[in-house]
Amino acid sequence: MQVTITESAQAKLKELLDGQDEENLRFRVFVQGGGCSGFRYGFTFDDTIVEDQDWLFEAGSVPCVVDQLSASYLSEAVVDFEDSPFNSAFVVKNPRAVSTCGCGESFAV
Repeated sequence: MQVTITESAQAKLKELLDGQDEENLRFRVFVQGGGCSGFRYGFTFDDTIVEDQDWLFEAGSVPCVVDQLSASYLSEAVVDFEDSPFNSAFVVKNPRAVSTCGCGESFAV
């Protein structure tokens, strides 16, 4: 299982984490049902870890976590941060997705 967090995403995550009061926060990437294509990506900062169900890894100096179910959909995915004058967001480039919607936030496998 591998998820890549790009350097631009790492830089933005570090900036966001530096503004938090809690020290044990990790960047959680997950997949949940919904969206117009069936599944959608989610991102949050989380200090809760389920030892036998979460995959922990470091991206640069940023601690990250993916739950076991989401890992099966995110294997080989790349999480990037795109910053433009009109929209700034974390985006996922997922080779397992067979289709995506126009907004880029949901996908089907």
